[in-house]
Amino acid sequence: MTFVPVIPESYSHVLAEFESVDPLLSALRLDSSRLKCTSIAVSRKWLALGTSGGGLNLIQKEGWKHRLFLSHKEGAISQVACCLHDDDYVAVATSQGLVVVWELNQERRGKPERICVSSEHKGRKVTALCWDTAILRVFVGDHLGKVSAVKLNTSKQAKAAATFVMFPVQTITTVDSCVVQLDYLDGRLLISSLTRSFLCDTEREKFWKIGNKERDGEYGACFFPGRCSAGQQPLIYCARPGSRMWEVNFDGEVLSTHQFKKLLSSPPLPVITLRSELQYDHTVGSSQSLSFPKLLHLSEHCVLTWTERGIYIFIPQNVQVLLWSEIKDIQDVAVCKNELFCLHQNGKISHLSLVSVERCVERLLRRGLWTLAAHTLCLFQNSVIASRGRKSLTVDKLEHLKSQLDLTTSSDLISQLEELILKFEPLDSACSSRRSSISSHESFSILDSGIYRIISSRRGSQSDGDSCSLHSQTLSEDERLKEFTSHLEDDQPDQCCSSHGNEDSVSHGPVTFETDKSETFLPFGIPLSFRSPSPLVSLQAVKDSVSSFVRKTTEKIGTLHTSPDLKVRAEPRGDEQSCEEDVNPVTCPKEEDTEVKKEVITSQPPKEDKFQELKMATTEAMTKLQDPLVLFEPKSLRMILQEWLSQLDKTFAVKDFSGVSDAGTASRPSNQDELLLDESKKEILDEHNEKEKRSSLGNEETVDQAACESESVNSVREPLDDLFRVCSPCHLANGLQKDLAELTTLCLELNVLNSEVKSTNGHVDHTLQQCSPEILACQFLKKYFFLLDLKRAKESIKLSYSNSPCVWDTFIEGLKEMASSNPTYMEMEEGDLPTRLKLVDDSVPFDSPLLIAYATQLYEKFGESALRSLIKFYPAISPSDVMQLCHLHPARFLAYLDSLVKSRPEDQRPSFLESLLQPESLRLDWLLLAVSHSAPPSTTTMDDEGNPRPHSHLFSWGYSQLILHLIKLPADFTTKEKMTDICRSHGFWPGYLTLCLELERRREALTNIVYLDDMTLMEGDSGWIPGTVEEWKLLLHLVQNQSTKPAPLTSPNGNFSDGPSPINVENVALLLAKAMGPDRAWSLLQECGLTPELSERFTRTCDILRIAEKRQRALIQSMLEKCDRFLWSQQA
Repeated sequence: MTFVPVIPESYSHVLAEFESVDPLLSALRLDSSRLKCTSIAVSRKWLALGTSGGGLNLIQKEGWKHRLFLSHKEGAISQVACCLHDDDYVAVATSQGLVVVWELNQERRGKPERICVSSEHKGRKVTALCWDTAILRVFVGDHLGKVSAVKLNTSKQAKAAATFVMFPVQTITTVDSCVVQLDYLDGRLLISSLTRSFLCDTEREKFWKIGNKERDGEYGACFFPGRCSAGQQPLIYCARPGSRMWEVNFDGEVLSTHQFKKLLSSPPLPVITLRSELQYDHTVGSSQSLSFPKLLHLSEHCVLTWTERGIYIFIPQNVQVLLWSEIKDIQDVAVCKNELFCLHQNGKISHLSLVSVERCVERLLRRGLWTLAAHTLCLFQNSVIASRGRKSLTVDKLEHLKSQLDLTTSSDLISQLEELILKFEPLDSACSSRRSSISSHESFSILDSGIYRIISSRRGSQSDGDSCSLHSQTLSEDERLKEFTSHLEDDQPDQCCSSHGNEDSVSHGPVTFETDKSETFLPFGIPLSFRSPSPLVSLQAVKDSVSSFVRKTTEKIGTLHTSPDLKVRAEPRGDEQSCEEDVNPVTCPKEEDTEVKKEVITSQPPKEDKFQELKMATTEAMTKLQDPLVLFEPKSLRMILQEWLSQLDKTFAVKDFSGVSDAGTASRPSNQDELLLDESKKEILDEHNEKEKRSSLGNEETVDQAACESESVNSVREPLDDLFRVCSPCHLANGLQKDLAELTTLCLELNVLNSEVKSTNGHVDHTLQQCSPEILACQFLKKYFFLLDLKRAKESIKLSYSNSPCVWDTFIEGLKEMASSNPTYMEMEEGDLPTRLKLVDDSVPFDSPLLIAYATQLYEKFGESALRSLIKFYPAISPSDVMQLCHLHPARFLAYLDSLVKSRPEDQRPSFLESLLQPESLRLDWLLLAVSHSAPPSTTTMDDEGNPRPHSHLFSWGYSQLILHLIKLPADFTTKEKMTDICRSHGFWPGYLTLCLELERRREALTNIVYLDDMTLMEGDSGWIPGTVEEWKLLLHLVQNQSTKPAPLTSPNGNFSDGPSPINVENVALLLAKAMGPDRAWSLLQECGLTPELSERFTRTCDILRIAEKRQRALIQSMLEKCDRFLWSQQA
């Protein structure tokens, strides 16, 4: 792997492709050579794609849903324009020169309708379309220089101001050459032709030529809106030869000429995309003398243009090149805010975004694109270090990024990333402290003591496309110390306590957060149980260097201040689950309370001993698991886990943490528990009690013993009725937490879900062991949810309890409980589906185990439409997850799977589907599911004997493409036979015939083809032509027998005259003559006794075949003789 070069710090922005629209084009069938995209437009709501077939596809940008298809019989679509101030209107120009304006009627949920068709430019090539920015009016320009306006007669027009256009279609002007570009702003129409630019005041009917010098070629022009708050007038920029631009005021007067020729000698910046590796050449090239065919206003301060070589983005007011990147063969570009949609010559579309480097890296990290993020970061490290990116891209994020890279394949990248981290956090602690005090508006800072301080983000923070700088207000280190000193003097009366009390106040003070919803799901946040109540107290902890002592003391006295008001709250961060205790402020004890406190401390060792026992048991279990003889022996492994689980049960018994209340826990049993402890479990408990009672008759001691055992059973059942423990009821060290998570997850994976519970007399209680496995699994999840590795637990549940939906539901309930404390979860209670999807996409990391909880919430609200939208979260949410999610409605899973497969390019779908089939048994399950839903009735595809009905293979199946993909994937012989039986039993004949061909069951296939009565099945390259004389005889025999049966009156597609050619003796005989020759075919037909049934058509066809055969033989003979003479001449 080559070393990543470094780009100079002057480049602060990049073009990045975060989403590919190739799956969208594939779904719209716009990736074929027959049909391609010819024009493009974009607005706040729509992406409009015009096609060579005359269709206009309108895709809603929220969720990328295909909403509307508008057809035009007037030719291919040459231009498209969306109304920017009213998304309900779109204008289209066809190749015949007609302009069609559509009203979409989305507000009234009606059908789109044509409200105007202009033939003003009929027979000409429309080269430009532009909407008025205030009223419903479209300006049209053609290749002969004619400019017209189409005014719409709709009810909405009454609110607009009157203009000089008094008729629906009015010619405005005719310029001297082809119209290159039109633009409109505040009553002024800007026209750019091949020779010059014109400015038209549409209200006063005045026209101006811009500048005195003409030009020759395609040069664009655009308006540059000014800031209303600053009182700036709009400007105009007109392209000039030699990489120049005129800056023009709103009255058409040229103010200055900007020269970009020398500035464009810099090397191009790479486009951040997964399509190709990032490459940058430091070599400075020669200056570029370019002509800019169009100019587009982008973002707030930029102007965009392009050539056949690449895209160029300028800041014209500063005469600065923001960037230029090589992107070949661009035909047109549509922009909206900071988004670019590039239409290429081959019909492909690229979706790019203009973002700052730090925003780009953050979005790549959020999507889990670790390698690309690391490449980008190393490439633009100078810009990141010099800019405000250092505040959002903290050292913790870089460390997390480095940990995600593969050491074997990305060693150079990791070493370069380590150097960058050193530049972010040098060894000089003073510099480190100074930088950590300068906090980000959307991150957190790290103090020298290791304390993480969460910093509030400002409301209304800049979007990805914002190119403005952020002005953060910071304090120097000295000012902070002064402020802190004054704060201590103010709070001195409340702090008059012993040193021990001070430590308690630091470690158990009220935990406060200054967070915003944009920070809710920072994957790099590490919640600590000893966070200080304010940055000032944190700074004091650093100054006094007591943080290490506080951490040690917290473990020992963490339970001294528990109270009924104490709350445990989970804050998931990425893959790890940790909890934080929000404790009421602890007041310092008075001097006379010292003795009482000492007594409390002396009563603590039993609790510590209990944890010490758990630590010892955990260490012993982890040591035993290192032994291969234990690790590969399931029985021994389960015994070790069961012994360890008994110690875990003792340590985390509910009665030992009576002071901890879990979000409404223990006060009432959950509904889920009442469902799980069903009648079967009650019968087991009653039967157990009756046996104990019978064994204790006549003996008072045994009666007392039975009573004790009954109490033991009840004591065992008590902790089973608790709600979820989504966080630990006490503080756990990181090492112990990791080992507990490993062993607890292993218990779930190996189905070691309960330990042997002993009663007071030492007998083993098997009551719980007699419960069903799914009940035990649910109870295990509830008790130890805070210890589980959630990703492994989810996979284990899908594998081991696929037929027990209650276990999956319990797991999802725990995830919901964990996610309920996050503001994003509460915000998702409102809004439509696209809004909620965007919220999840922006707030929840792709690798978070809580993502499936948010998906469940969407599914419960929106049903199948939500499932189809989940394809954007693949592979974080896999098909197996969705299958569990909608286990009550299998048809909905099919809709998701079909959409997921169709989201890939057509040539990649088989391999992609094969990668989803893990395990292999899913193939038959999915096939059976696909042929059972959205399928025609079996009575229409099969007769009473199970044979195919004529033409029944032409019926439409809802998931036919998915079925055929499943059938064509490689599999073993047994699986193929089972798939054949499934297709036959459900009447899916196309798949059945394909499988028969693979399995060499040709006689069976020929028999069913005759029943289907379609000659096209035996014609063409993929036709079923018999290969031997015996197969031809069988086919002729089957056709003869079938012709004696009465023919059905109709076919699936109507009358037989409208359907395919039927299979009869004459058609088969003609096919035989073409395959074997007329003479051999005639002899075979005579042998079968079928010659009397042939007509004169067969005789004429045979004569033509004989003549063609003779001519072909003569031609071959002539060519062979010529070759022979040539070879002999070469030898001579």
